Amino acid sequence: MSNNNFRRFYRDRSNRKIAGVCAGVADYFGFDLTVTRILAVIALLVAPPPVIILYLGIVFLVPARDNAPVVEEPRRKFRTHLRSSPSATVTDVKRSLLRLDARLAKMERVVTSPRFDLDRKIRDL
Repeated sequence: MSNNNFRRFYRDRSNRKIAGVCAGVADYFGFDLTVTRILAVIALLVAPPPVIILYLGIVFLVPARDNAPVVEEPRRKFRTHLRSSPSATVTDVKRSLLRLDARLAKMERVVTSPRFDLDRKIRDL
């Protein structure tokens, strides 16, 4: 498997509010950024000490993405996104599912290839 297929977890400084942790988590797992932030606040209210320790650990241990400059995003863009039409939302979901399907097909090709089986047998030696 080549390094181009390997995804790393980074803090996303271009979409940050504090340190880019929630933006990085949302980007890595493909979650909605707003939902990720809401869940982080709820987790902070439910269990403050572990969440603060985890957040600070991620801030200090996980690197920020190098190619993502710090850019403040205007609030107007966020509000426009909230008012998007249902058809635009459906289109975005379809695009997202098509990208996920393409990634899954690529993973299936790698895992079912004879090369993958050979590499696994060599690694198990």
